[in-house]
Amino acid sequence: MEEKQALAIFDFDHTLTTGDTLLAFIRFVKGKNKFISGLLRLSPTLILYKLHLMNNQKAKEKVLTHFFGGMNAREFAKYGMAFQENILPGMLRKEAMEALSLHQKKNNQIIVITASAREWIAQWCDQHAILCIATQLEIKEEKITGKIEGKNCYGEEKLRRLLETIDLKQFEEIHVYGDSKGDKELLSIATHPHYKSF
Repeated sequence: MEEKQALAIFDFDHTLTTGDTLLAFIRFVKGKNKFISGLLRLSPTLILYKLHLMNNQKAKEKVLTHFFGGMNAREFAKYGMAFQENILPGMLRKEAMEALSLHQKKNNQIIVITASAREWIAQWCDQHAILCIATQLEIKEEKITGKIEGKNCYGEEKLRRLLETIDLKQFEEIHVYGDSKGDKELLSIATHPHYKSF
């Protein structure tokens, strides 16, 4: 009887990385001064979000619109590739990458599911032969609008997108690595849940 393959699912920000890649990406693109001044202008939004008076999608869209609304989509994608080449490697968590490498050596299927946008994550995933499920940003007339296409890939949406992408019945073992309430639904389907393991 053929042994079933195992599945390893990783959250990205604060699980595979030591910090938030959205904030790091904004700083990379806009520079320190515009990054800080932008966050100060957005402080009412950030306070409402922290007080749970604004949901994460609306708050994220306000941040994305402020910093990137109207930017040419190709230029945005180029920044994303440069970020993955120059900044992201320094943000990766050593212990998490060791766990990922172990799954690769066992030929387990690996998926990254993240609320961050494809533009600054997907290329890295491709280079490591990892399937990437991420938030999709809205593009109109070849420009970033700041809005999210569909739903932010967070919480229940992470699980919905996973089930839409892959049949879990083919896996004997499901390892899920996460660090926040946004990973709760994914962790609930794991045979081996790893919460804040790194």
